[in-house]
Parts: sequence; C-alpha cells; structure tokens
Amino acid sequence: MKKHSVGGQAVIEGVMMKNEEKIAVAVRKQTGDIELDKKSVKSWVKDKGFNKIPFLRGGFILFETMAEGIKSLNFSAQFFEDEEDEEPSKFENFLNNVFNEKASDILIYISLFIALIFSVLLFILLPTFLGGVLKHFTESIIILNLFEGLIRIGIFLGYVYLISLNNDIKRVFQYHGAEHKSIYCYEQGLPLTVENARKFSTLHPRCGTNFMFIVMIISLLVYSLFGWPNPIMRVVYRLICLPVVAGISYEIIKLAGKYDNKFMRIVVFPGMMLQKVTTKEPDDEQLEVALCALRAVLDEEVKFDEYKRCDNQFDERAE
Repeated sequence: MKKHSVGGQAVIEGVMMKNEEKIAVAVRKQTGDIELDKKSVKSWVKDKGFNKIPFLRGGFILFETMAEGIKSLNFSAQFFEDEEDEEPSKFENFLNNVFNEKASDILIYISLFIALIFSVLLFILLPTFLGGVLKHFTESIIILNLFEGLIRIGIFLGYVYLISLNNDIKRVFQYHGAEHKSIYCYEQGLPLTVENARKFSTLHPRCGTNFMFIVMIISLLVYSLFGWPNPIMRVVYRLICLPVVAGISYEIIKLAGKYDNKFMRIVVFPGMMLQKVTTKEPDDEQLEVALCALRAVLDEEVKFDEYKRCDNQFDERAE
C-alpha cells in the first residue's frame, strides 16, 4: 500500500493529523473521553494548481496550513471553555448578522490576519529597526544584514523559550512530541500502537519548528541581496520577499523529509535541536490521542477499546 504524506499539529489537549485527503483532530476531554472529528479536505491550493509550482507553492500552502491550524485549535478549545454562558460580543453579533453561517470562517481569517500582522511586527519591523542602530558604527552591508538576521533569530529563540515556561504550553509540547512519535511509527511501517510509537524520537525533520528556523536563515540570505536602503524600503523589500522566503524554505523542508543524508542532516540540525524545546516526551495517554487522530486520517479502523473512552464523531463532509 502506498504511504500517504502525513503531517500534524498539537492542539489543546490533542493532536491534528492531515494528509492530502483527510484531516482528523483528536482531543482528550476533561472526562477522559477522546473526542474525534474527521473531515474530507478541499484544498484551494491544490484545486488552483498552486501546489505544482516549485518555490511559489510554499507561501500558499503555509497560509492554508495556518488557517487549518486555527480551525483545529478552535475545535479543541471548545471542550475547555467555561461552562457559564457568555453573551456574544458586539463584533461577533455583527459578523453573525452579516455573514450568517460563514461568520466562523470569517473570524478564523481575521485571526489569521492578526497573527500575520503580529509576526510582521515582531520578526520584520523590530529586527530591521534595531539592526539600523548599527549603522552608526559600520557601513558594511554584510555586517548590517547579518546583525539584523541575528536579532531576528534571537527574538524567535527568546519567544519560543518564554512560551515554553508556561505549564499549558508544556502540555501542548508533549502532544507535539506524541504527534512526531506517531508519524515516525507510521513511516517505519509498524502497527500504530502505543508500544511501537513510544520508542521513537520526539524530533522530526519535517517539523514546523525546523521550517521556521530555516525561514530565519533563508530570510537573512535573501534580504542581503537588497543592500541596506532606508528603513521604509527595507520593510517594503522584506514584505515583498516573504512569499519567496517561504517558498524556498518549503522546498528545503520537503527535501529534508525525503532524503536522509549527511548534507540534509546538517541543514536541519539547528531546527532539530530547537525541537528539544518545542517537543516534550509524551505520556501513554497523549500517545493514544495522537494515534487515534493518525488512524482516523489514514482511514484505518480506530480500535476504541485500546483507549479509555472515545467519542466517535466522524464526518465525511468536505470543509
């Protein structure tokens, strides 16, 4: 049987797994049950043929993946909201009145837009303006761009470290580790059991952490091609180049997942080491959740008796 390319994401007390055709989210509720939701995926990137354009597809796929990730997070979050009914905000009422059943999708894309703005402010505007301080001491374009790149990497590493101190995030990082172990188990052709998945590493070359670190390195190289113009033009060039940076990084991460050789191991080594922060060793119950999602997305029988409890919520409708 041909193996599907499977990716995933940790969510609140759960894991999302996805291949080209299906997406499944499994969440361990406070009652101990595993809530499982599976859907057929309709990808606008694939429908438009963008996935066949090397070095450009990365940006489109990244945007679509972020939207799917927010949907999965929203699904998991609903099981841990306060039981007290809260009145919808005026903004939520406005969206419901204008967009009706599409209101939730609109809210997801608004959340995605806010996340992108935050990322631009933190990882583009702040580093380039801080990097400009060095202009008082050197005119070297290489040094200025290198300094800006190092600031960007430093902010990223600092951000990851700070969020890792939060206990709730530590739980998410454990589910992140469970996701990786489960995917390794599948890639090695072993039965998808807790016993088999337990022995694998929490570090995986196709991880989003690797992707983000590669983005940092590629951005340093690409942005250097435009010299060191005034601050406004620096920001403009960096924004214009974002799809290019994402596209190149995507192709590298695909190669890292396809080829296991010395060169690719060197390329992904920094990101793999960073995963020691963004992934933690999961317990068996967390592995159960990840395997439940993985089996569902592969259309394998989910053996509910292997888990404590499981609420089967399969739905074959397209997103």
